[in-house]
Amino acid sequence: MFDENHLIHRLSRHAAMTPGRVFARREGQPDVTLQEMFDRAQAIAGTLQAAGVAPGDRVAVQVDKSLEAVQLYLGVVLAGGVFLPLNTAYTVAELDYFLGDATPAVVICDPAKRAGIEPIARGARVFDLAADGSGTLMQAVAEGPAYTPVDRGPDDLAAILYTSGTTGRSKGAMLSHRNLLSNSEMLRDYWRFSERDVLIHALPIFHTHGLFVATNVALLAGAEVNFMPGFDPDAIIRAMPSATAMMGVPTFYTRLLKHPGLTAETAAHMRLFISGSAPLLAETHREWERVTGHRILERYGMTETNMNTSNPYEGERRAGTVGFPLPGVELRVMLDGNEVEQGQIGVIEVRGDNVFKGYWQMPEKTAEELREDGWFITGDLGMIDPEGYVVIVGRAKDLIISGGFNVYPKEVEEEIDALPGVVESAVIGVPHPDFGEGVVAVVVGDASVTEDRVKAALADRLAKFKQPKRVFVVDDLPRNTMGKVQKKALRDAHAGLFD
Repeated sequence: MFDENHLIHRLSRHAAMTPGRVFARREGQPDVTLQEMFDRAQAIAGTLQAAGVAPGDRVAVQVDKSLEAVQLYLGVVLAGGVFLPLNTAYTVAELDYFLGDATPAVVICDPAKRAGIEPIARGARVFDLAADGSGTLMQAVAEGPAYTPVDRGPDDLAAILYTSGTTGRSKGAMLSHRNLLSNSEMLRDYWRFSERDVLIHALPIFHTHGLFVATNVALLAGAEVNFMPGFDPDAIIRAMPSATAMMGVPTFYTRLLKHPGLTAETAAHMRLFISGSAPLLAETHREWERVTGHRILERYGMTETNMNTSNPYEGERRAGTVGFPLPGVELRVMLDGNEVEQGQIGVIEVRGDNVFKGYWQMPEKTAEELREDGWFITGDLGMIDPEGYVVIVGRAKDLIISGGFNVYPKEVEEEIDALPGVVESAVIGVPHPDFGEGVVAVVVGDASVTEDRVKAALADRLAKFKQPKRVFVVDDLPRNTMGKVQKKALRDAHAGLFD
């Protein structure tokens, strides 16, 4: 099936073998089979071709999560296009940059946003698609334009995903058919996914985690998905007794731990809980295991690379680490152009078929971060511990240099997080007239947590230069849609603190 398309040929293998097998179940809606998924994808591909999409053209998509949106992803790739998913939280002003940079041939949006998007579409054909599957896209599909097979090989682009842009202009990471397929096939095998699995899918699909990890792995394994429009603790608890696996972000696990329905009995049928997209606190690891009997498997990936490391399926899943380099992925830790010794901190670099092809229309930025020999400079600070586990210390851009000394925020955060009453913390560097940067802690905690108490608790725990000069207690930390703390927002908010 679809022999000419490198990625879709492999994703559709189970549809060819067992077309009537259920792929997706949704509460209150009909089941959808593998055959139906790819039949609709082919019909969408024909519609896109009729709308002018040629091989290599970008198709920008900002729609709510739905199975039709997954079929759209498959259809874009099947048509030879490059799928460009955009965060549903982006405003029209933000979309103007992405559409101007990517110059898509077609834009597909929520019907409610169409009026704002059409003026910035720059001549692209605009369709709309609602969460219930209605809209002009599916109306056009119903007219039945013929699909023409398109040859797409391993090195052809399948998708462009824009990074969050926390350090400047968002960059479009170009991902090839090989990048996506090689990584998903490896994850399927490493995490032991098969046609016997039922995956709880509550992640968004504009991000690599929900789209390329969860969806691609399930398709490649012939697994079934319990497809949810978003994170709903009640729905997840109801789904667990008939599911086998879940992929989530740390917020999923911390919120589920507060649900009275989460018990060892509820989770007894599950075989695997996976976490990623943001660091998982060691306390969450311990509490999840205490309540459910399961130890969460944490892994490490990026928009530019998909997944790089994972804690083992069998063996110790070590809290505070992201496990070992995955098969086919090389990983090294570098400092000042040299590979550091085990246990030393440096910048993590990775190489393998999972590593992207560069940044869209940014050759200079590509040259800065992607070496000619294939090593990608991730920008993440980390180390490899004595047993070979990879530990992420933080982002290189988050490193604080105070009075000429390096301060790694994670070290300070771990000490603060261990204090009674503290829920979580974020440590940042703020411009300081004497020290260059002053260490500042932003802490979420109960009424017992105060600035003075945090400072007093750290006085004998950390060197003076690592101790926060100010501590702010807040209700919550700013996060992106994947649950990652936005430290740039915190730095901006406190930029003039020491003026």
